[in-house]
Amino acid sequence: MLRALQRSFISTSRLYSTATPKLSSELKNKIDKMVKADDVVVFMKGTQQEPMCGFSRNVKLVLDFHDVKFKDYNVLEDQELREGVKAYSEWPTIPQVFVKGEFVGGCDIVVQMHKDGEIS
Repeated sequence: MLRALQRSFISTSRLYSTATPKLSSELKNKIDKMVKADDVVVFMKGTQQEPMCGFSRNVKLVLDFHDVKFKDYNVLEDQELREGVKAYSEWPTIPQVFVKGEFVGGCDIVVQMHKDGEIS
């Protein structure tokens, strides 16, 4: 499952990148450590126990359905992290899913991977 998430849609995700503010080296290093500390990391609005938006809830439901354990970071608690992770991934929306340190995508991509049977 992790390999499928890691491979899928990485190149496609770059097609949707937009101009983002410059990321400080300190914040980049912090986010680097966060995304590499666990196999699957989700930057989301809210927590696994209490998602605060429908997109974050959908990512959680898909990952739970496939028994994927993940580390969550609530971007609503830290505006700098919220904007920083967008610059880090060059992806404008939350939630954001990382597998083994690599950006996979957001809600739409994870849901599509689920529908396509790409998460095992």
